[in-house]
Amino acid sequence: MDNSFTCFDRNKHIYTNDEQIDELLKDILRFFNGTPVQPLPPTEKFVGAGCYALYYTGKVNPEYNILYELNRTEYRIPIYVGKAVPSGWRQSRISESSDGAELYNRLRDHYKSISNSCNLDISNFACRFTIFEGKSVGMIASVEAKLIETYMPLWNSCIDGFGNHDPGSGRYAQAVSEWDSLHQGRPWVKKLTGDKPSRDLIIIKIEEYLEELKRRFK
Repeated sequence: MDNSFTCFDRNKHIYTNDEQIDELLKDILRFFNGTPVQPLPPTEKFVGAGCYALYYTGKVNPEYNILYELNRTEYRIPIYVGKAVPSGWRQSRISESSDGAELYNRLRDHYKSISNSCNLDISNFACRFTIFEGKSVGMIASVEAKLIETYMPLWNSCIDGFGNHDPGSGRYAQAVSEWDSLHQGRPWVKKLTGDKPSRDLIIIKIEEYLEELKRRFK
């Protein structure tokens, strides 16, 4: 084998196809935004992986009043965006232990987190989602990133921790997340021994962020 290498030229490693990629993502987002809105979680379990958005439409949390204003007549701005890929997808093998309901199960997990909270009402939340099948499964991560870039959801882009899970034994020294400081109640959070953010500072951060979001989507 010839081990001689050519001189590095960055230009020979760049792939760009912006126009087609943009058009594809725009088409997927149009489809996503046209899917029926469902309660959280959906009333029927279903099979599939894909992307989803959660929407807040309540009045009971004053720090989220602007989201209520933006979503009062239609589901416009999600509070959180996420994805669920097929089990074993990253290793190119499907797990035999999976029930194939990755997307539904992820929405169910979020339902539990919100229901466990001391100050959130699950009836104020709804969701929409798109199931990806066949070769389109490879687009899931890109579509999630595009949704976050487009809508800058509060619980993705400003307040951290909503998507966290129980870290497990031996890992409870970590800090409490902003989300769990604001919406206390998940059972495993009580085991965390790290620092806890100031609730007052979190609310100020939320109000400033949502004011900017309102200006963007007004």
